[in-house]
Amino acid sequence: MVKSRKSVVAVSLLAALGLATPSAAATFDGDWNVQITSSNAACSSGASVSIEISNGQVASNSAAVTASGRVAEAGTVNVTLASGMKRAVGYGRLAGTSGSGTWRAALCSGTWTAQRI
Repeated sequence: MVKSRKSVVAVSLLAALGLATPSAAATFDGDWNVQITSSNAACSSGASVSIEISNGQVASNSAAVTASGRVAEAGTVNVTLASGMKRAVGYGRLAGTSGSGTWRAALCSGTWTAQRI
């Protein structure tokens, strides 16, 4: 009986946390265009990636690039972009209809800016 009650409490708590986070992060839901630049002249620069944010979850709108990550209630972003064997991790912040941050990969790094489409 005690074990059953603890399970119900745990499930209820997890459900409440799960429901609270996506609704708060939904402020940034929608399609975004991300411009990527490199601070290293040896690395390619000027790429553009289209992403979608839904309930705070980041996903790619392109078959060529896989995007995953999260947007927190305050707009902080953690995202991973992958294309074939290449992978980059980005951090930053969204506010209103724009955002910016930094990214890094194995041999390159740089900045990104985003605009809501």
